[in-house]
Amino acid sequence: MGTYSRIIQESLHNIPILISNYFLLKPDSNNPSHGVKFGTSGHRGSADKFTFNELHVLAIAQAIVEVRAEHNITGPLFIGKDTHALSEPAFLSLIEVFIANKVKVIVQRNNGYTPTPSVSYAILNFNLTNNNKADGLVVTASHNPPQDGGIKYNFIHGGPAEIELTQSIENRANFLMATNLEGVKRIPLCDAKISDLFFETDLVTPYVNDLANVIDMEILQKVDLKLGVDPLGGSGVDYWRQIGKVYNLDLTLVRQDIDPSFKFMYLDKDGVARMDCASSHVMVGSLELKDDYDLIFSNDPDCDRHGIITPKGLMNPNHFLVVCIDYLYRHRKSWKKDLAVGKTLVSSSLINHIVSDLGREICEMPVGFKWFVNGLYHGTLGFAGEESAGASFLRKDGTPWSTDKDGIILCLLAAEITAVTGKNPQQYYEELSVKYGEFQYNRIQEFATSSQKNFLDNLSSELLSFETLAGDAIISKLTHIPENNIAINGLKVTTENGWFVARSSGTENIYKIYCESFKGAEHLKLIELGARKIVKQLFLNAGL
Repeated sequence: MGTYSRIIQESLHNIPILISNYFLLKPDSNNPSHGVKFGTSGHRGSADKFTFNELHVLAIAQAIVEVRAEHNITGPLFIGKDTHALSEPAFLSLIEVFIANKVKVIVQRNNGYTPTPSVSYAILNFNLTNNNKADGLVVTASHNPPQDGGIKYNFIHGGPAEIELTQSIENRANFLMATNLEGVKRIPLCDAKISDLFFETDLVTPYVNDLANVIDMEILQKVDLKLGVDPLGGSGVDYWRQIGKVYNLDLTLVRQDIDPSFKFMYLDKDGVARMDCASSHVMVGSLELKDDYDLIFSNDPDCDRHGIITPKGLMNPNHFLVVCIDYLYRHRKSWKKDLAVGKTLVSSSLINHIVSDLGREICEMPVGFKWFVNGLYHGTLGFAGEESAGASFLRKDGTPWSTDKDGIILCLLAAEITAVTGKNPQQYYEELSVKYGEFQYNRIQEFATSSQKNFLDNLSSELLSFETLAGDAIISKLTHIPENNIAINGLKVTTENGWFVARSSGTENIYKIYCESFKGAEHLKLIELGARKIVKQLFLNAGL
C-alpha cells in the first residue's frame, strides 16, 4: 500500500493484559502524571501507563456523584460507551459506584454501544419534560489509540461540562485517590445490575426516528444516492444500520467489524494506530472504494467526528465546515436571522469570510466544543464546529438537537447537500474557492513532554519577542482570546498573509501546530517552518 500500512500483528496491543492492568496496576498519587486530568474532552489515559485504571474511574464516579448533589441534579444519569477495550471495564466500575450512591442509571439495552451525540440527545429530550434533570457520561477515548480509555461528563444542558465543573471533578477525584478511595461508595456488580436504579432501554430508536427533524430525510429518500458508511469499528454500527432501514436509503456499511484491537485499521501518518476519520492515512481502506459510491461517510469510535469521502477523495475538515455553514444558513428558512456561527481559532479564516457575506456574527473560541454548548442550548448559535471534524447544529425549527459534537448528522448533511444542490460537498467547496480564493491549511503534530505541554498551557505573551513570520511582519501575538480573556493553551501568531497556532493536546503527549496561508502552498510551507522554529526557540529559552 505504498506509504500506508495496517497495524501489524507484532504491534497489536495485548487486550487481555491491558484489561488486567486496568484492575491490577495502582496509580501513585504522589506522581502527578498518574492523576486524573480533564482535558478538552474529559480524562483519558491508558491502563498500561497508570493513567486509566480502576482507581481513576471509581474516584471520578464518586466525584461526579458529589457534583450532582451540589447542583441538585436528581434525575437519571445516561451512560454510553464506545468500543475501546477499556470502555467495558470502566463502564462496569461506574455502574457499581453510581448505584451504590442511589443514582438512577440508564444504559443501552443488550450491552450495546452508545455514541456521544446519542447521550447528548437523550439528556436534552429527557430534560424537556422532566423537572428532575438528567446528565450523562460517555466512556470513550474518542479517536485515540486502542490501548487508551476515557471518560467525559455531559451536564444537564447535554454538552461537555464547563471548566469549573470538570476542575471540581478532577480535584475531588485526585483527593479520593490520594486517600485510598476513602469515601467512595461501591456495591458488587451483580447487585448493581439487579437494582431498581439500573435501567436498560433502547437509545437507538428515538435518536434515529427523530433525524427527520434535523436533516431533510425526505429528499434523501427521493434522490438516488449510493451511500457507504465505515464506522471504523465504533459505536455507530447499529445506528447506521437502523438509519438505512428506517429511511429506506441505499446505504451500505462497508465494514461492520467491532474488535477492540482495531487490527483492521491503517496507521496514521505518525505510525500510531488512531481512529481518526479525518486522516487520509487512516481512511485509505475506504478511499479505495470512493468510485463505488456517491459518498462514503465515517465516524470515530464515539461518533463525535465525521469523515466525508467523495469521488475526489477525503474532504479536508475545514472545507466541509465551510460548505456546511454556507448551505445551512442559506437553506434553513425557519432559523432566526440573528443566529451566529461558532468556530475555533484554529479553524480556517475562510469561515470568517463566508460568515461575513452571510451577514451573520461569528463566535470565535479556543479549542474545545464546551465553548459552544450554551450557544447551541439557548439557540444563539445555529452551527458550531471544530477543525478536528467535530460539529453540531440546530434542528430545522431552530431548537437544539445535540449540544455535543454529532458526526452522524454531519454525514447525513453531506448527503442532503448533494441531494438538494446536485453538487457533492467537494464540488460545492470548489465553487466557493473560486469566489473566495484558495486558503491553504495544515495541521502538524509533534511529540511533547509534560513540561513542554505545561509550558504551552501557561504561556505568557511577555515571552513572545519575535517580530516576523514567513518574511511578513507579525500583526498580533495572542495567548488569550481578546474578547473574553480565555486562555488558548498556547499561542496564535497572525500576519497579513497567514497565521499559525501552537497548542498542547489535551489528550495525548503531543503539541499541535495549525497553520494557514492566504497566498498559496509554498507560502504555507514557510509558515510551517517559521512556526516550528518559534516553538522550538520558546522551549529552548525555557530550558525545555
